[in-house]
Amino acid sequence: MVVMVVVPIQVLMAVLAWRDMSSRSDAQIRGTKRLWRVFVLLNPGNSLLYWLLGRRHPSGLTPGDVIDS
Repeated sequence: MVVMVVVPIQVLMAVLAWRDMSSRSDAQIRGTKRLWRVFVLLNPGNSLLYWLLGRRHPSGLTPGDVIDS
């Protein structure tokens, strides 16, 4: 039962990651697009790593950075 929910979510995240990679320049991605595409293809759950670590953010901040006020 859980598989019927988790698998479509993983596939959707992988498709969205590939779509995001297609719309970004090489400079906006850490590593190569080819590496991330293979990584996501091997296991669709790896798309979460792409969203957290693979994209460069325009502000220069990455998830988890602490902003001093």
